[in-house]
Amino acid sequence: MKKAWQWLKESGPGRWLDLFIFALNLFLLPMLAGWFNHIIQRASAGDEAAARWLFSIGIALLVLAPAGATLKRWHAHQRKNDGLSDPMGSCLFNPIFYLCLMFVVYAAVQAYIFQEVYGRREPTAEVFMGSLCGGITVCIIHTWLVYRYFSKPKEPPRSAFLRGPVSSRLGDGLIWANALLFQMFWNLFVDIGFPRVGSVGEALARVPLLAFMALLLYFPPRIFYLAQDRKTSAWLWMLFANLPTILRFVIGVGK
Repeated sequence: MKKAWQWLKESGPGRWLDLFIFALNLFLLPMLAGWFNHIIQRASAGDEAAARWLFSIGIALLVLAPAGATLKRWHAHQRKNDGLSDPMGSCLFNPIFYLCLMFVVYAAVQAYIFQEVYGRREPTAEVFMGSLCGGITVCIIHTWLVYRYFSKPKEPPRSAFLRGPVSSRLGDGLIWANALLFQMFWNLFVDIGFPRVGSVGEALARVPLLAFMALLLYFPPRIFYLAQDRKTSAWLWMLFANLPTILRFVIGVGK
């Protein structure tokens, strides 16, 4: 038991996040996905409070990661003499890849909300163009702030708060909240409803695609700790964190 605890202490925050997400994926995140779907339905019925919730969640999706990266940047590069591993050493850490992934996530969430809110009606040109242009602009700024985290600061931050330990802990909290939000959307897509499998072969056929999708959706919030892990096993732990959701998707939720 002591060895396991010592291993966890030495594993870093990424491993703790994986275990946290795994535990929440068992029960809480499916419930949160159902709650979010209920909020969307209420917003489509004209509930102003639900509409404000949707707006707040959309803002959080775009703000949490850059805010967490800004708060943790100085501390992340002080933790080790050699700083973070080079994020450009892999195509997955290329900002263009991350930006395209954020475009896809934003478009998927926007399309789902538009479908639930407007149904067969088309949104007005002002709403559509505003959400499109605003989403592209915010995604670009979001990506720049996230990847700025990987470049070592040339000098300490002027703000004493950003140099203090509280900013690092707060940054971790925002990064974890961002991971929770991404996982809620992932569970939401699972709960849209997929038929139960009829055979073992059908179940196995779903696994590779779902594992790939799970890693892609977990990659944006996990990227900060992934750059510190420097181990191939980190990807296996990321799959482990998503295992409950993947299994629900493979088996089918029967809706």
